[in-house]
Amino acid sequence: MKTLTFAALLVAGWVAGVAIATPPDARPNILWITTDDHRVDSLAAYNRAVTGRDASPLGYVSSPRIDALAAEGTMFTNAWCNSPACAPSRSSMMTGKYPHRNGMYGFRKAHQALDAGVRSSMLPEVMNAHGYRSGHFGKSGYYIFDWAGFPQWKDPGDFDPWVSFNSLWQLDDSDHWFNKPWGQVNGKGMVKGVEEVYRFADGTTRRFWRERKDQPLTETDLAERAAVEAELDILRSHPRSNPTLIIGGVSPNTTENTLDGAIVKSFARYLAHPDTDYTGLAGKTMRGPESGQPLFLHLGFHFPHTPVLPSAEFRAKFADKVYNVPEFLEAEADRLPKNLRQLRDDMDFSRMTDAEKQQAIRDYYAFCAMGDHLVGEAVDAFKAYCEQQAQPWAIVFVCGDHGWHLGEQGIEAKFGPWDKSNRGAVIVASSTPGAFPPGAINRDFVEYVDFAPTFYDLADVPHAAHPGLDGISLIKTLAGEAGRRDYVIGELNQVRGARAHLRSRGFSFAMRSRPYATKPGQGYAPGERERWGLDAPRDEVEMALYDLRVDPDERVNVADDPRYVPLADFFRDKLGRIVLGDGRLEVDWSKQNDYHVGRFAPGAHDRVLEFPAGLVPDPVPTGAHLGLLSLTDEPADVPAEISR
Repeated sequence: MKTLTFAALLVAGWVAGVAIATPPDARPNILWITTDDHRVDSLAAYNRAVTGRDASPLGYVSSPRIDALAAEGTMFTNAWCNSPACAPSRSSMMTGKYPHRNGMYGFRKAHQALDAGVRSSMLPEVMNAHGYRSGHFGKSGYYIFDWAGFPQWKDPGDFDPWVSFNSLWQLDDSDHWFNKPWGQVNGKGMVKGVEEVYRFADGTTRRFWRERKDQPLTETDLAERAAVEAELDILRSHPRSNPTLIIGGVSPNTTENTLDGAIVKSFARYLAHPDTDYTGLAGKTMRGPESGQPLFLHLGFHFPHTPVLPSAEFRAKFADKVYNVPEFLEAEADRLPKNLRQLRDDMDFSRMTDAEKQQAIRDYYAFCAMGDHLVGEAVDAFKAYCEQQAQPWAIVFVCGDHGWHLGEQGIEAKFGPWDKSNRGAVIVASSTPGAFPPGAINRDFVEYVDFAPTFYDLADVPHAAHPGLDGISLIKTLAGEAGRRDYVIGELNQVRGARAHLRSRGFSFAMRSRPYATKPGQGYAPGERERWGLDAPRDEVEMALYDLRVDPDERVNVADDPRYVPLADFFRDKLGRIVLGDGRLEVDWSKQNDYHVGRFAPGAHDRVLEFPAGLVPDPVPTGAHLGLLSLTDEPADVPAEISR
């Protein structure tokens, strides 16, 4: 490969005592943009590609800057994250491995000291080793740290610069901050409580304690909270779920002085200082890009993650919009397995008032529109830098580390095995003519583990430099060279127990993968009862199966319906063998080298679904069949996989 050949020549020249002039590196600067909790139907371009209309099924959306990027490149509309939560999804992207193969299934600090046969390399580490300079701005959230004993909060140092959103959150350039100071509480070192801090456009700051563990809240705290919430029209989640979660309101500051605005300002300031030292937003001396060295830059936006606080500028554009609130009936919840029913109860949206539901949806889409504007500013700054340096570029935009529900399945949250928790879209644009055809739409299955091999192909980095990659390059998919992929998979061991899911074009399936509500090393050893998901009694595995041919919104679980029981059991065996026996890595991350690898079903993840004859029921309208819901009266076209 180009990079290795040049490196070998360079070394040989110096060994011989001859200085070899370094030719300019012609590989592209790469900008990788990820958003957080971002519903794919917030993109008008996606909606046009899928439904032929700009609006989402819920109503009005606005995304002109991301739409323009889609028109400039290729959009992958059938993209799926590999875990419906921030940390495990982001770690799957950074490592290029599924959660069941990198051992990161939830919110737990991981490290890179593990000796599990194949070390868990990360994208920036590999890119740096092959001549790129990697930089990060905003939310990282992948929870992989350097091993330095417990706790492992030391950053591995693969990104330089590494500008975290936590460092920006506390600045005057940001609009809000949740302060969680540590101290002595009942004789123990722990978080004293949560203080909410709001910075207003007039330069004032207002704050109050939302909760205290070391002393009661004061009358001043309660009065200030009430005043701020009234002024900013703060909407919090239903008291039955998470009453502290802010799911609606208006930012106290301007668009540019929000947390996401600070992320863009920090990114633009870096690009504006090639070959020089400069002062970052936090006052730290930093080094700008080196001319001629290709860049691999990750921009991690916070929007539209809670707190959902769009600026007044963008909120005003949505003030008169009325949305179609997703229908949800208690009969749907009654058919959910226990763990998913508990998830619904934890994240309840259905019991909010009509006005609250309208505000939550309206403010969410307004926040997405504000973020769209800031994405455009970041893209402009990046392209300007590349033009100034006469360097080619490539941009990979990922709509959401995972999705978000706005009433579907009765929740406003993520964490579920359903479409709204896991579906995304990916846009790839490049200055290289023909690389990613402008305005093209690709509808093949792709997964978030595909990003690592895609970046390596863009950067001319051999895949062998990162052993154990699970994904398939988007470049191969676009060229029709990816091979057969009948399904996508994901897993999470956070929020109501461990749960894995599989999705084909015709069906969506989920099951409990492990019997534990905790993590390896917390009450059980890594690998303990590794076959439980396959061998446990059927009821304990708590399956969910949706016939997408007639129930694309995943409203009626048919896993226990007699017509579907054999099919559900087929999916249980298929998915269980994949996530439990085809290289499953379970780790006690509080230790340096305590792990188990499940290898009882090698090759189970072959991306192929072959249904035995007679296994798949004829598609009967699900609502009519169950007498519960008014769903489609006609079955959808039978997918090709079903006809095999």
